[in-house]
Amino acid sequence: MAKEDRGFASMDRAKQREIASKGGKAAHQKGTAHEWTSEEAREAGRKGGMASHRRRTELTGSQGTSSEGAQNLESSDMSRRDDDDSSEQIR
Repeated sequence: MAKEDRGFASMDRAKQREIASKGGKAAHQKGTAHEWTSEEAREAGRKGGMASHRRRTELTGSQGTSSEGAQNLESSDMSRRDDDDSSEQIR
């Protein structure tokens, strides 16, 4: 059996979704599933929006589309990261 023919990642998307759904339902029944608070959901949405905006400006080549305020917001976001890489310099 070839290596790429094994495992979860090699299954078709429908099969993956079916298996993941069963796991989620079982976790909810057991009481161990994560329940999102409105604050957690808000933060996740904010991060997703910032990442999307960042990708969009990279694709357009940032031809005057990024403002100084957006750059300051991005810098402040970088200072809140919880990475172990403390040697990274933040502007």
